[in-house]
Amino acid sequence: MRAIQFKTFGNPEVLEYVDLPTPQADADSAVVQVKAASVNPSDVKNVSGHFEHTTLPRTPGRDFSGVVVDGPQAWLGTEVWGTGGDIGFTRDGTHADLIKIPLAALSRKPTTLSHAEASAIGVNFVVAWLGTVEYANLQAGETVAVIGAGGGVGGAVVQIAKARGARVIAVNRHPLSADTPAGRLIDDYVPLDEHTAGRLRALTGGAGADVVYDTVGGVVFETALSLVKRRGRVLEISGTGKRRVEFDLIDFYHNETQLLGVDSAKLGVAESAPLMAALVEGFESGKLQGPAIAQAFPLERAREAYEAVATGTHGRVVITM
Repeated sequence: MRAIQFKTFGNPEVLEYVDLPTPQADADSAVVQVKAASVNPSDVKNVSGHFEHTTLPRTPGRDFSGVVVDGPQAWLGTEVWGTGGDIGFTRDGTHADLIKIPLAALSRKPTTLSHAEASAIGVNFVVAWLGTVEYANLQAGETVAVIGAGGGVGGAVVQIAKARGARVIAVNRHPLSADTPAGRLIDDYVPLDEHTAGRLRALTGGAGADVVYDTVGGVVFETALSLVKRRGRVLEISGTGKRRVEFDLIDFYHNETQLLGVDSAKLGVAESAPLMAALVEGFESGKLQGPAIAQAFPLERAREAYEAVATGTHGRVVITM
């Protein structure tokens, strides 16, 4: 089968277009013919050597959409999708014609999404769902402030929150485009600057947000804490620009804030499958929408796909097989 592989860490130039042995299903696994696989910023970081646990040589890629071609009879020909924090890191990933995954990782793809769209859901929507639903237990009628709402994860949080009946306040450097699903769904917008806390509290009658989903972290961590109401929940998934942070501990415990870290990379492809399955109804009902695909590259041009993500392309980048 055709695949992309890297034997040393570096820029996208280290990616090689190679022929590898065709994987075979066994009693515990199935083989999926990959139709499309997105390229995430974490894939680019993986190739660069950012993650210490990655073993070489390795085929990268976390997200995928495809068709089961080898495995249990009941699954043969089924369109499936998935993601995982193990594939592409400690086991071969999705930037290949075929991928072998555990039977527990099989999850049916929404019929409303193309393979390209479905392949661009996994990383962003799984971490958004994990934080919003599993950890914060966001309820209808609550208010969520999404820091970095214009990004991939932030946009997924906006969609999931609105689908659950919450009020969404986007906190972003720039206004969200009305051409994006997140831009059409937000209830209010607050610029991310020195006046963010005052403006958000004015929108919430002085109380603050029930949930703050901070997709930026680091340099805006203290801002995130300033936006949450008493006994509210703050979710952190990143540490942009500043790994170590300071905050007023007395204000923190007086407010009885709940601080939650969210790391979907800890979930392997099998552990991620239930979350992918939970998303299906939202896409098939129209409550959730697939992302805009900015660029699509054939597998043999995977280096170009990685370079596009590395330079910050707006919209998702996918590799098609």
